[in-house]
Amino acid sequence: MAYYEMNRNILKQIQIDSAREQGLTGNGVCVAILDTGIGPHQDFGWEKGRVLAFYDSVNKRQYPYDDNSHGSHVAGIVGSEGYHPMGGFIGVAPRCRYVIVKVLDNRGNGKVSHVLEGLRWVRENQRRYGIQIVNISVGTPPTGREDEESELVLEVEKTWERGMVVIVAAGNNGPDKRTITVPGISRKVITVGASDDERFAIKKDGKIHYSGRGPTVGCVKKPDLVAPGANIYSCGPFRTGYIVKSGTSMSTPIVSGAVALLLEKYPYLTNNQVKQLLWRSTDDLGMAWEKQGRGRLNLQKLLR
Repeated sequence: MAYYEMNRNILKQIQIDSAREQGLTGNGVCVAILDTGIGPHQDFGWEKGRVLAFYDSVNKRQYPYDDNSHGSHVAGIVGSEGYHPMGGFIGVAPRCRYVIVKVLDNRGNGKVSHVLEGLRWVRENQRRYGIQIVNISVGTPPTGREDEESELVLEVEKTWERGMVVIVAAGNNGPDKRTITVPGISRKVITVGASDDERFAIKKDGKIHYSGRGPTVGCVKKPDLVAPGANIYSCGPFRTGYIVKSGTSMSTPIVSGAVALLLEKYPYLTNNQVKQLLWRSTDDLGMAWEKQGRGRLNLQKLLR
């Protein structure tokens, strides 16, 4: 089966057809993506001005680039236009707008200071670009209760308090409990796990890693919900071409794209209302709470 057909089946799990039938594309909704940057891929609507701004807290370069591929892949999941006639991947919200903030280096690693700088830049430019959603497929392993008061958690919560919907990956440090990564442990943000982590089982340091499990060390119920994250086909860092990646980094932009559709339909929802609607718009997969949260995202329920 071709990868784009696999993706079609993956998106069917979240009832993507219900959004397409309503003509929802995320048009006009701005999503800030904190990651490794963005490449010149044809699916990002460069000629249409969909990429509104780029900020680089790592190398301080002026023009957009992605020297890793992770950020381009995430951006494609959120809003790829699916240009290629032989199987380009259409993202969840293919008419959304992007603000891209590079906080990770060419190896996909990053310093907390770079993420903090990126978050502050987002808040400073929220009104200028109309940023409504912040996607953070970035995280560090938790170390203890003090993480809830860490600078990184406090900065994402300040961003939430500015009215933006902050959506964060649960990380891939499971399957043990209390493995949700920072800043996904925040009580305020929306934390996303993978509903199909048994299909990717990322190998690292001689161990097999799954989607991060709750609760947090501070006994906060996490994740909030889950979405597919295994073998997701999306944009690469060049003008053309697609690549496959797995993990909660891929589940998170599926939810960000879904929220873009929701805000296109109901533009006056607050971030707290969005969170409540996501909680009530899931399918129970019969898994333990610490793995699935409230369940898997269901767009039909969310958009009705």
